[in-house]
Amino acid sequence: MTDIGTTVLGYPRIGPDRELKRALERYWAHKIDEAALRETGRELRERTWRDLASAGLDSIPSNTFSHYDQVLDTAELFGALPERFTRLGLSPLDTYFAAARGVQDAPALEMTKWFDTNYHYLVPEVGPDTTFTLAGTKPVDEYREAKALDIETRPVLVGPVTFLLLAKSTTKDFRPLDLLDTLLPRYVELLRRLHAEGVEWVQLDEPAFAADRTEAELNALIRTYHWLADESERPKILVAGYFGHLGRGLGVLARSPIEAVAVDLVTDGSFVDAVAAEPALRDKEVLAGVVDGRNVWRTDPDRALAHAATLMGVAGKVSVSTSCSLLHVPYDVEREAGLHSRLKGWLAFARQKVDEVVLLGKALRGDDVELSSARQAIADRRAATALADEEVRARIAAMRPEDAVRAPYAERAAAQQAALGLPPLPTTTIGSFPQTTEVRKARAAHKAGTLDEAAYGSAMRTEIERVVRLQEDLGLDVLVHGEPERNDMVQYFAELLTGFATTAHGWVQSYGSRCVRPPILYGDVSRPAPMTVAWARHAQSLTPKPVKGMLTGPVTILAWSFVRDDQPLADTARQVALAVRDEVHDLEAAGIRIIQVDEPALRELLPLRKACHDEYFAWAVSAFRLATSGIADSTQIHTHMCYSEFGEVLPAIDALDADVTSIEAARSKMEVLTDLSAAGFGRGVGPGVYDIHSPRVPDVEEVCTLLRTAVATVPADRLWVNPDCGLKTRGYAEVESALRNLVAASRAVRKELV
Repeated sequence: MTDIGTTVLGYPRIGPDRELKRALERYWAHKIDEAALRETGRELRERTWRDLASAGLDSIPSNTFSHYDQVLDTAELFGALPERFTRLGLSPLDTYFAAARGVQDAPALEMTKWFDTNYHYLVPEVGPDTTFTLAGTKPVDEYREAKALDIETRPVLVGPVTFLLLAKSTTKDFRPLDLLDTLLPRYVELLRRLHAEGVEWVQLDEPAFAADRTEAELNALIRTYHWLADESERPKILVAGYFGHLGRGLGVLARSPIEAVAVDLVTDGSFVDAVAAEPALRDKEVLAGVVDGRNVWRTDPDRALAHAATLMGVAGKVSVSTSCSLLHVPYDVEREAGLHSRLKGWLAFARQKVDEVVLLGKALRGDDVELSSARQAIADRRAATALADEEVRARIAAMRPEDAVRAPYAERAAAQQAALGLPPLPTTTIGSFPQTTEVRKARAAHKAGTLDEAAYGSAMRTEIERVVRLQEDLGLDVLVHGEPERNDMVQYFAELLTGFATTAHGWVQSYGSRCVRPPILYGDVSRPAPMTVAWARHAQSLTPKPVKGMLTGPVTILAWSFVRDDQPLADTARQVALAVRDEVHDLEAAGIRIIQVDEPALRELLPLRKACHDEYFAWAVSAFRLATSGIADSTQIHTHMCYSEFGEVLPAIDALDADVTSIEAARSKMEVLTDLSAAGFGRGVGPGVYDIHSPRVPDVEEVCTLLRTAVATVPADRLWVNPDCGLKTRGYAEVESALRNLVAASRAVRKELV
């Protein structure tokens, strides 16, 4: 039997220069045809396979490319797209994009975070009438494509249990997992097709078992891998469990008839002992995930080899892999000419991590390899004492518990209403407005040094005035400055804080065509000067209506950065919170009466195991409250959250003690409000009524319907009206139409309430 050997569990797919993003957006804008879009995908796949082959990996994954999302790919593959999309009469590709983005008469599938990462997946919808069919050939087609290049690959699929656990039921009291016995025959059918093509190995991803799972869910895992492995005409099966400790799932997989298991030995260091203590692995290949697939620091070779060596003698074969797919890191650090050379030497992006896997695999086999460069980089980083800022640490140590406490909400609410005089169901937006070509060009020219500070400032102030006037014309009650100066809600602040570095090419896919460049948080954090005050002050000078100051919260800044791993996350969070606190106080001093501190990543960083929740909640809530306290009762604090499953963090949302919490709710039809009500949430809430990740414009009656649903759950004096998220990625034509409908709906429902 051929072993898998050194490998990665997946690879970035958007393109080193975001080639897929550009092709997708041109296709959606009808500037290229389907053939051109598919050719871009083919070129990216070929480049990836050739790069991985030339790097010396023993096994190369395929079917990791996607035009939008791998979970959506799985739903399409097994004929599980909802009828509202399949009945539109569109081409298969446009039907797929309709499910991802929505069209005017068919709202998109819900979107939420992929476990505790910043990647978003599309939530499958299934019910008792769902019938699975093997409707597609994508895994077979991409295997053939690589084979034609003389490259043997290992097709990768979302595992059947994880797929169903991630799905949403269309019927009350129906469990998607009840469909397992109807789905497994389709997986068997696919395995047979792959076997007929000559595929030797297939990878099935089951990361759902890094979280707490019930007895029924564990039994489903047992049933699945006995069922699939009992098929005689199939490739050998690798099951990959990542993002943490697999708990009892490890034993289930070890005792199943599959041939290999991939384990994440980075996220939870204690898992290596559990794997080493599992005797049922003796006849299996174990892929030791010792190279971090989610962060950008170089691998400590001695620690990695020690973990992998611990499994030798326990497993039938031990090989080296990444802890998870490299989808979550940028392509190549060698392209980052602007990074300080010392910092650059501490980093490994996807291409460098592949080299680490190959090198460690050779070392584990006993080959004579050179590890001194890696060891030197690790030692140099540990010796970098200049990363500590004693002034910041002293300020943190001097903070008292009462410094993070505000007056009771009822007192604050009365003071804020007296100061702001807002109507029932006040309307606002989440912060950003569409970023025009002119704005992007001005920002790029300023960064390149071809537009001086005075000209740049003038261009941004002109855009801010345009956005303020537009909001006044639309009739919004609370305005924003539109954020034309911001490239990204985290990167913007990282560029103005100490302890961060930013990249030029470090793009990572967040969802679909949306890419971000996470900053690298490498040292202690402080705020040398105000970051947003001048822009907010200018906007407020243009209107008598209140303008919100817009900040990103400490938890989200951490979640959407590559964070230092040499101190507890809680310590880093307090440093970032202190910097945000300084900005909050300066905004208040500048006359800004509403300040929004966004925490869309609060749910994202939640540990997958419940035993770790309390510790996380303690420092995450503490950081937010530290950032937003020490101000007048009449200053209103907002926060914003989007595209997550909020049920498990409702107590933490409440504990943040924000005066108003805006939250994604349009795609889920206000479901979150029932949860908030049941949890006793008693402050202001702004459930999103406009899904900004879809090009469709909700009409007035649709928004009214959502608001009536909301008013039935939340008292009108605590209810706000807003989109789901910022408007940066949308165009002005659709935004203006949607916001006019939003304002009209709010006014209509106000009249109904009277």
